[in-house]
Amino acid sequence: MASVEQSICESLVPSELLIARIMQIHASICKLESLSPSKQVNSLFTQLVKLCTLPSSIDIRFLPPDVQLMRNSLITLCGHSEGLLELEFSSFLTNFPQPLQHLNLFPYYGNYVKLASLEYRILYENGVVQPKKVAFVGSGPMPLTSIIMATHHMKSTYFDNFDIDEAANDVAHQIIASDAELESRMKFKTCDVMEVAEKLGEYDVIFLAALVGMNKEEKMKILGHIRKYMKDGGILLVRSANGARGFLYPVVDEDDLLGFEVLSIFHPTNDVINSVVLVRKSIL
Repeated sequence: MASVEQSICESLVPSELLIARIMQIHASICKLESLSPSKQVNSLFTQLVKLCTLPSSIDIRFLPPDVQLMRNSLITLCGHSEGLLELEFSSFLTNFPQPLQHLNLFPYYGNYVKLASLEYRILYENGVVQPKKVAFVGSGPMPLTSIIMATHHMKSTYFDNFDIDEAANDVAHQIIASDAELESRMKFKTCDVMEVAEKLGEYDVIFLAALVGMNKEEKMKILGHIRKYMKDGGILLVRSANGARGFLYPVVDEDDLLGFEVLSIFHPTNDVINSVVLVRKSIL
């Protein structure tokens, strides 16, 4: 059998080959005693990301039930591992007097820079230039998107970062606190977005992180809740995934966005993982 690496020489990697290799990596990840950053953990997830960004024609909607179960498990494992990696690095950065000057030490920093630039361009092209107030739901211990947006793209915007994990918010705030100007524009709120109601109406733009709502049912509930309370005509930017990237993150389809006007859907073909779905709350 040809290897996945050999198959990259062809235009598309065969779906069967890709799934078989992903299932092998999933089995290896399941055997790990811990998902905390280590040489073995980092190697397995790096292999996985490289596989899932190869060109392929895979459509996760049509995967057999056993592969769908594996995919759901893999998304959960990826989310857990990502959280541990971010927490370790954010805690490490707080040891520096100026942690914001060392963000590039984070392994995926360049990826976030590309994604934030892409997202700002999509917002700009749809008439969103310098929003007054932005919410980021699921900001985590390394709120890189908010930081990059606030320092490079939205230099007068106020950001509220929502996360369910108090420890994540605490360490994220420690990183921001080293910059008085940035701290004045960036707040951290520990809560479940499903418990935030009228406040959602304050924001011009709401970002929904890819791992908020780990399965279709949860994601639909969260989208419905945000739509109910956000302002009429407000903008929601939803991170999704496409093709084999759907083994790493949940997928949001256009059909999931009832009550929204879809403005833009962008699927990357480079090393950026997340698709960007931009919608506007319909005005009744």
